[in-house]
Amino acid sequence: MQSSLFKLPVYCVAILTLGGCAVGPDYKRPTINAPAGFRDVANQGSTNSLADLPWWGVFKDPVLQDLIRVALTNNYDLRITLTRVDQARAIQAQARAQFLPQVGYGGEANRGRNEFLGTPTPNGGQTGNSFVAGFEALWEIDLWGRVRRMNEAARANFMATQEGRRAVMISIVSGVARAYFDLLELDEQLVIAQRTGDSYKRTRKLFSDQHALGLASKLEVSRAELALRTVMATVPEIERQIGLKENEINTLIGRNPGAIARNATLLAQELPVEIPVGLPSTLLERRPDLRAAEQEVRAANAEIGVAIGDFLPRIGLTTFYGGTSTDLDKLLKSEANIWSAAATAAGPVFSGGRLTGRYRQTKGAFEQARLSYQQTALGAFREVSDALISHRRYEDERVEQSHAVGAGREAVELASARYKEGKASYYEVLEAQQQLFPAENTLSRIEAARRRAVIQLYKALGGGWALKDSDWSGMSTPLSAR
Repeated sequence: MQSSLFKLPVYCVAILTLGGCAVGPDYKRPTINAPAGFRDVANQGSTNSLADLPWWGVFKDPVLQDLIRVALTNNYDLRITLTRVDQARAIQAQARAQFLPQVGYGGEANRGRNEFLGTPTPNGGQTGNSFVAGFEALWEIDLWGRVRRMNEAARANFMATQEGRRAVMISIVSGVARAYFDLLELDEQLVIAQRTGDSYKRTRKLFSDQHALGLASKLEVSRAELALRTVMATVPEIERQIGLKENEINTLIGRNPGAIARNATLLAQELPVEIPVGLPSTLLERRPDLRAAEQEVRAANAEIGVAIGDFLPRIGLTTFYGGTSTDLDKLLKSEANIWSAAATAAGPVFSGGRLTGRYRQTKGAFEQARLSYQQTALGAFREVSDALISHRRYEDERVEQSHAVGAGREAVELASARYKEGKASYYEVLEAQQQLFPAENTLSRIEAARRRAVIQLYKALGGGWALKDSDWSGMSTPLSAR
């Protein structure tokens, strides 16, 4: 007897030791072959990043800021994502509940001959009643850590949806900003077209007046008319694109189609003076899509442990406390009390390969999640590099195109001066105007592309990663800090 009492603590220690471990592999972050630095970055090794700034520190137009705030409240993609977060949180609560005993209640009433609660009982041929009621508790002892792995997988899936929500938020910010800059680009092109059209109208009037006086041919009038109508034909198309872009912005902010009020120009949109990008390895911690992909790897890894746990016996405790009596009014009296406690163990012997198939499935799912994570990381490095290359090259292109526009404007002025002095025909003026119009449009497109490259880079770096969820709307931020 003493020997048995001595061994009992040893068995308890052994069970607790085993219970401290969970079946299946422990999670380790998959290896990522991160580059040492990004292309086209002068200050390699700097840890500062554009992503450290909140979105209102990058996009400073008050109209754009208001649009983004509305979008972060009303956008339907974000609201749908929030429902997925709620679902994942509920699933995690279900998994966590398996750590606790499951308590229920029940009762039964019977009337029969020679039976008690449905069990045949010799009773002298009498007919009688039987009643039982009570509470039952079931608890699976997580000896192998199967339940812990299930909870780990559920929590990782919940965290993945949280990161997915942040990914949607930065996508909304960048999407609204991009559409807004596109709209300002179209505004600029409309101004250029209208300004050029006014210039061509003056040219046509000049040739028409000269033709009426016999000083110009009908060919000159027709050529002036052609130049005017060609430019004015672009105005309805630009206005059509403006309307479509306004509808796109309204959809992003969760409103019905309509006009977008604005009072700024494309060139008034400030760009950051310096655009640091930080180290490539920091993307693993800052980009929400990468963090979500890693949580999916963690969940898949935990599912392997769950599959292994299915091979092992499940040990549980069951208890019952209640009362039983042949008379309903005596059911709650002390002499009617009943209780029981039992330990159960159940495990598979033959499943026809079902458990093995389940295990192999989880292994394959983990490998898929691991490769997807590595692919997402590779895509992230490329997106940052693409944005950096675009930003640098658009800047070089802007410089050259600015010189081209300056030369075009000077050519128009010189041609006009020569014409007034009688040294040249008005064809020189018309030709210079015709060359200036596409040059100005090209410069407008480059200016918009430069700003879109900054948006692309901010998103690719995981912009706003340090913001708390409650701070994303920027509502509590003082105007002086924006």
